[in-house]
Amino acid sequence: MTDKPRGIDPRMAGFNEKVANDQRIEPKDWMPDAFRKTVLRQMSQHAHSEVIGMQPEGTWITRAPSLHRKVVLLAKVQDEGGHGLYLYSAAETLGTSREEMENALHEGRAKYASIFNYPALSWADAVAIGWLVDGAAIVNQVSLQRTSYGPYSRAMIRICKEESFHQRQGYEATMVLARGSKEQRAMAQDALNRWWWPSLMMFGPHDSESAHSGQSMEWKLKRESNDVLRQRFIDQTVPQAEFIGLTIPDPDLKWNEECGHYDFGEIDWDEFKQVISGNGPCNKQRLAHHIRAAEDGRWVRDAMHAHAQKQNKREVA
Repeated sequence: MTDKPRGIDPRMAGFNEKVANDQRIEPKDWMPDAFRKTVLRQMSQHAHSEVIGMQPEGTWITRAPSLHRKVVLLAKVQDEGGHGLYLYSAAETLGTSREEMENALHEGRAKYASIFNYPALSWADAVAIGWLVDGAAIVNQVSLQRTSYGPYSRAMIRICKEESFHQRQGYEATMVLARGSKEQRAMAQDALNRWWWPSLMMFGPHDSESAHSGQSMEWKLKRESNDVLRQRFIDQTVPQAEFIGLTIPDPDLKWNEECGHYDFGEIDWDEFKQVISGNGPCNKQRLAHHIRAAEDGRWVRDAMHAHAQKQNKREVA
């Protein structure tokens, strides 16, 4: 057996070996502080995105065009709340409470996906979110089932199954609109026009400009790069739009036979930076709603804590 090189912390060596061998890092395992902070940032941001993402669709539950569509959308929004619960619970294994994570969001120290700062103006927007936004999410999240932090990896298994259903539901509903009346088809095309580019921005900046991608890839928290995932989403989604007769709003979009992928136009990264900086169409509205809901529900949480303390005292006595 060879001795480990001098000067290397044996704990770090063990951590690196686990990551290299595709083993999961578990909550009780030693991990470097930078890894812990990165996992917490990634999971809490994901959890915030699931919960904030309930807002644009939630506004259409009472206005959906049929009872069937209401029931389906209600179930989908409920699923998103569940995803947030799984992810907050997974993040709490790192020693940070949900209240601390929510405070970071409310104080602007934590972010959520930029896509949820755009308004859902029509019923077509509500179903386009399922098709495009959840479609982009599932492309990104499938690889997270193999992420190196155990609780995150396991939470993603169920989340991916449900997100896949959400994408199919959104696409089916968009198809109905695209094959409906002239007005319905125009509504579906308008929604695609407005949600296409923000959906591409969901994957984050180019790899060369991403502040976190390199380290996350090294630790296998991310398994594939932003640009690879974005390209995969485009390659999957363009044929879906063509099949139902909708047009992707990108004049530079064309199939590249040589590389086997679609070439596409340049993303407006200035818009992306404005949105993640808090200056998107609905940033203030989304956050204010979340803060108000947290305050309105405080009495419920306080009552639950008081009841738990009373039960503990009875058990001790």
